[in-house]
Amino acid sequence: MSALSLLRSLNRDQRNIFLASFLGWTLDAFDFFLVTFVVLAIAKDFGQSTVAVTLAITITLLMRPIGALIFGMLAERYGRRLPLMIDILFYSLMELLTAFSPNFTIFFILRALFGIGMGGEWGIGASLAMESLPTEARGLFSGILQQGYACGYLLAAVVFSLVFPHFGWRGMFFIGTLPALLVLFIRLRVPESPVWQQQHAQRAQTGTSAWQGIATAIGKHSVLFVYVILLMTAFNFMSHGTQDLYPTFVQKQLHFSVAATSSISIIANIGAIIGGTIFGYHSQRWGRRRAISIAALLGLLMIPLWTGFLTLPGVPLFLTLALGAFLLQFMVQGAWGVIPVHLNELSPSDVRGTFPGFAYQIGNVAPAFAVTLAAAFAESLGTHKAPNYALAQAILTAIYFIAVIFLTAIGREARGIEFTARSEAKPVFTKRTMN
Repeated sequence: MSALSLLRSLNRDQRNIFLASFLGWTLDAFDFFLVTFVVLAIAKDFGQSTVAVTLAITITLLMRPIGALIFGMLAERYGRRLPLMIDILFYSLMELLTAFSPNFTIFFILRALFGIGMGGEWGIGASLAMESLPTEARGLFSGILQQGYACGYLLAAVVFSLVFPHFGWRGMFFIGTLPALLVLFIRLRVPESPVWQQQHAQRAQTGTSAWQGIATAIGKHSVLFVYVILLMTAFNFMSHGTQDLYPTFVQKQLHFSVAATSSISIIANIGAIIGGTIFGYHSQRWGRRRAISIAALLGLLMIPLWTGFLTLPGVPLFLTLALGAFLLQFMVQGAWGVIPVHLNELSPSDVRGTFPGFAYQIGNVAPAFAVTLAAAFAESLGTHKAPNYALAQAILTAIYFIAVIFLTAIGREARGIEFTARSEAKPVFTKRTMN
């Protein structure tokens, strides 16, 4: 089916479910990325170093697995809707309180608490969407859903451009409370996941609790769980390694203005949205692993343009970097666009509310240090006053892309598996070629 036909194939409930899941992830990412644009301003306001402020980004990422586990377990017990609403309200409140931070310690604590809320949203939203959509539509809507992350980044770039020059970094966090409004839409228009309802009815008949089901499923599929964690570690390094420090790179090393920094970020995320949607859609025909591998391989080729090492004759540096950022994020998020459906298809059906999100966020633990690692590596390649962000990002990003390609290649394909309470995950590794 064409993309347009797939869009038209959804009924009202399915459209509302997908919209809620997409907006939840978009606004979650928006709240997270606000910090990445104002690292220098926060450091100046609180009298901290740039590296110290990047640790606040790190602690947010480190706390995400806790949120994924807490809210994922609630999603198995109480359904997808209620935990999703509670999660959105929680991270919106943390964002509002961040605007009132009296000192760096309070700011740091609030960003840690925000990480719990951020970690809870993706797993619930992705499982709710994937369990409610037609099987043939999963690839396209997986790509669109994951690009809520890029849309959040783009929205943060717009707010940075419009709000920061007039109201400073604290004003940006006031805008970050907008996600709370989404709860009203979920409460009134979004039905519960039909797959969870089926599972809940079966548990009631057998007397098995949701908590017992989680422990049994993860224990039974421990190899799969470890594999998905490794895969998501590589993916998160690829994502955060190409996004979190880039605004600092263009501001501090290249001395670009706020407007130029914002413009490059907007252009990059337009590329991300297009790439994620296209690769997600074609993964329905190509297979999940092949789509990911093609995107990551092409991403490797974009690194010289993205970092400014490859220049175009007669083209200003700003336009060169904008083109490089567009193409690189097209490929990064092209690979990421397949992840919601790929992880949900790999997941044991009876713990889909917990398994994908928890594994995803555990895979964020090591990459939580990506921005701090890149900042420190840049200083080692240059000087404390003049870090070489370009070279540091180029080297690290190449490693991340290669890791994604390797781990994707050794995994298995689960495209089109039925989401029923009786379905089980197959072995993680297979000798089959990519399909």
